[in-house]
Amino acid sequence: MNDFYIIFTASLVAINCALMGCFLVMRKMVMIGDAISHAVLPGIFIAYYISGSTASVPILAGAALSGILATVMIEWFTKKARLQSDAAIGVSYTLLFAIGVILISKFGENVDLDQQCVLYGEIEQIVFWLQPIGFGLQLPKQAIILLIVCVILLAGVIWGYKGLFITTFDPNFALSTGVTVTFWHYFLMSGVSLSTVVSFESVGAILVIAFLSGPPAIAYLLTEDFKRMIFLSAIIGIICSAAGYYVSMYFDVSIAGSISAVIGLAFILVFVGTRVVKSKVDVISA
Repeated sequence: MNDFYIIFTASLVAINCALMGCFLVMRKMVMIGDAISHAVLPGIFIAYYISGSTASVPILAGAALSGILATVMIEWFTKKARLQSDAAIGVSYTLLFAIGVILISKFGENVDLDQQCVLYGEIEQIVFWLQPIGFGLQLPKQAIILLIVCVILLAGVIWGYKGLFITTFDPNFALSTGVTVTFWHYFLMSGVSLSTVVSFESVGAILVIAFLSGPPAIAYLLTEDFKRMIFLSAIIGIICSAAGYYVSMYFDVSIAGSISAVIGLAFILVFVGTRVVKSKVDVISA
């Protein structure tokens, strides 16, 4: 059952990231996930400092607030300071990450916070955090939280699909028709922050970034239908989760690292395969 718990948890992260990542890929903003993953550090420390606890709820609340602050800063620098989005992302997340490092080094000598856990996660340890869910069934605490977030994100995407879709593909037209582009931007960024921070404890920031970018990019190469792209992205993420887990078991290496590597290799294979197919089609057409 341990295999199932780990793969199931990673698959939930893959689904959550697919729901948000496809929009980020099409908006060319996928690296905002990297920004949020670093920007949460001061929020995590402040939440711990105030609550005196490493319990999930205060830590996730602090991380989520830091993530939202990062997205607000990025948007402000882009609109008010007229910086390019990549420059705004770089300035915002390095500033917040540096503040977090300073706070921990100055006030947190005795703080039991593992900064490496935020990056690499502890998906191997989730089997020690099983919680009963009824009918004699158990799930890891992290999986239960991820499942709740999955339902929230899915409901949000279904409810706001039209607004998210039009502001992603044609924001100028959306603005001209009276659609509140700013609202949908922050609506999406809130979802990205939520899906990112709840994944840290289990899979870490590196794998979250891989899920946000890899499966959506692979799905983008395979289809031009956006709804199908979201579905394919989730399926690809689940397959890579299972494949990466068994690769890690075979070579006795990091699970998060193996899944990330499998995602990268899958992208390369699909990219090369689609290029070969396209070149053959062009030859036949000529």
